[in-house]
Amino acid sequence: MSGDQDPQQFLSMLRQQLDNYTMLLDVDGTLLDLAPTPREVYVSSELRHMLARLRERTKGATAFVSGRGINELDLIFAPLLLAAVGGHGAEFRFQPDGDIEIEKVQPLSTKTKQRFAVIAEAARGIIVEDKTYSIALHYRLAPDQEDYVRRAVAMACEELEPLLEILPGKAVVEVKQVGFNKATAVSRLMSVPPFRGRLPIFIGDDQTDEVVFPVIREFGGLGFSVGRQVAGVAGHFDTPSDVRHWLQTLAVGTTP
Repeated sequence: MSGDQDPQQFLSMLRQQLDNYTMLLDVDGTLLDLAPTPREVYVSSELRHMLARLRERTKGATAFVSGRGINELDLIFAPLLLAAVGGHGAEFRFQPDGDIEIEKVQPLSTKTKQRFAVIAEAARGIIVEDKTYSIALHYRLAPDQEDYVRRAVAMACEELEPLLEILPGKAVVEVKQVGFNKATAVSRLMSVPPFRGRLPIFIGDDQTDEVVFPVIREFGGLGFSVGRQVAGVAGHFDTPSDVRHWLQTLAVGTTP
């Protein structure tokens, strides 16, 4: 399906056929409201319960697809465990209680991480987040530093490790090695049980999520953006709260 429609229009069909689908969910800005710092995000018990119910209704085929590492996702959503893609595709867990598998990528070098720490020291409110396989500079607390952060990151990438990819986001700039992303990760996820043979539903909000939407269409699934309209998606949500309400309706199996 194509065209930016109201996600509510899909609820009746999905409630009846949810066992044919898999739920692939970005976290920050999609499931969770953005916070001043990455550690300040809030996960309610109602959200944990709803995601556990989705996991049950999809027979385990509900997964996070996040830039965060899987161990950090487990900490944020504890005690809930879901299948997951972490680190923009550097990490995988195919079963909720399975082991974490690492893609054939190396952690960023200490030199790269130190360079980003120096950039963060230039102004109060710039926060560096080390994700092992990527590193991010958040400037939500220092919005006037956006131009500086973006220029400094671009310069660092020219001088440091070869083939570093810049991932711009909402008040954040992140870098990782090339060769993997959320799109390649979703393709791999869809090749193994319990995801294989199902139709994917993917919900994401950021530029790093846009590469996933064409893959979702290749698998005959539905893609939904959050906060803005994106070409080629089935529809969009205005806010993470709208996403949570929509998923809650699917989880309990009733329409509003």
